[in-house]
Amino acid sequence: MSKRIVVLGAGESGTGAAILAKTKGFDVFVSDFGTISDPYRALLDQNGVTWEDGHHTESLILNADEVVKSPGIPLTAPLIQKLQAQRTPIISEIEFAARYTDAKMICITGSNGKTTTTSLIYYILRNAGLNVGLAGNIGNSLALQVAREHHDYYVIELSSFQLDNMYDFKADIAILLNITPDHLDRYDFKFQNYVDAKFRITRNQTADDAFIYWAEDPVIDRELKRLDLGATLYPYGFSCPNPLPVGEDELALKGRHNVLNSMAATIAANVVGIRKDIIRESLKSFQGVEHRLQYVATVRGIRFINDSKATNVNSCWYALESMTTPTVLILGGKDKGNDYSEIDDLVRSKCHTLVFMGLHNEKLHEHFDSFGLNIIDTNNLQDAIQGAYKAAKEGDTVLLSPCCASFDLFKSYEDRGEQFMTAVRNL
Repeated sequence: MSKRIVVLGAGESGTGAAILAKTKGFDVFVSDFGTISDPYRALLDQNGVTWEDGHHTESLILNADEVVKSPGIPLTAPLIQKLQAQRTPIISEIEFAARYTDAKMICITGSNGKTTTTSLIYYILRNAGLNVGLAGNIGNSLALQVAREHHDYYVIELSSFQLDNMYDFKADIAILLNITPDHLDRYDFKFQNYVDAKFRITRNQTADDAFIYWAEDPVIDRELKRLDLGATLYPYGFSCPNPLPVGEDELALKGRHNVLNSMAATIAANVVGIRKDIIRESLKSFQGVEHRLQYVATVRGIRFINDSKATNVNSCWYALESMTTPTVLILGGKDKGNDYSEIDDLVRSKCHTLVFMGLHNEKLHEHFDSFGLNIIDTNNLQDAIQGAYKAAKEGDTVLLSPCCASFDLFKSYEDRGEQFMTAVRNL
């Protein structure tokens, strides 16, 4: 009898894992407690994968030999607890997919800058003519690519949720950009649990593998003193030798944080063996990532910037730090246990107006009302943009950098960013 693989969650990663499992001859069943979207239903049907949505049939799940879990399902979910109690192995899609490829794995994690750095490394490797795939939190799932394509390299953006259920996986090059409090609601509100999840990117690494990290991050520095890592270490930062083959003013990506992201990408490209001239030209021509400090339009002399990808406070800190004009900041959404004090100094020095945009703005009021700034309270995008537009003066910037997840009013941070850009262009 063939081994039974049950996939929980049928988004990008779950559907990819199911198709890969099917191509490898497993007995596959997919169960999603929500509604599986039409494109994924079609993919599962085309590949002959049995699925259900809207509920979990426990008798068809608890008999699994192994479970591939969507990163969005917390370990505290009752069904996961039952599987753990009976010692059913639970793994991530990345862990599963990596069993079936001998490609080199370049993996990036961190609280902020993951997507930009991952996209930049992928861009450099493609410009060098390498056969490379882009996976993880961006692009097609690693499992789907392993099932259908062959790549020599994968550049993979990894969240802490994906790292949680990775055990035998090994990154040939692991990059840890930074660690600041995020997703604490998933980690018992214990920062160390989140830190431990991030450091799982170094699991199974040997001296033949590279660990690239920001040397000036106090959390990373503290952990490195405590841990005995097997990898060869490559620190970067403003206190380290500068690896960049171009001047900071020549970088396509602007802002201090993007200098750091470019350093990490350059070291990764050097480890792979990319020629310096290719790295130089790539750093000068890279276009950046959607919804991350993305210029939208200038209306009546007011610049509008879409930073919807700023789903935590530290990400908003980087955005505010890069502002060079008086700023109207739009923030708010689903709070993940945020500590807003990190941006206090920047809010006071850069912003004259705060626009709250969420279903529950009480915590924002509690923190910022005493600052003496103009505060506009809204609970929808249209009112937030109209309020910001009226409050801004010629030469100002309106910055959407929410600090929060999008799930109170939007389907995703991409949906939030798209709606913001559309509304701005209609002003």
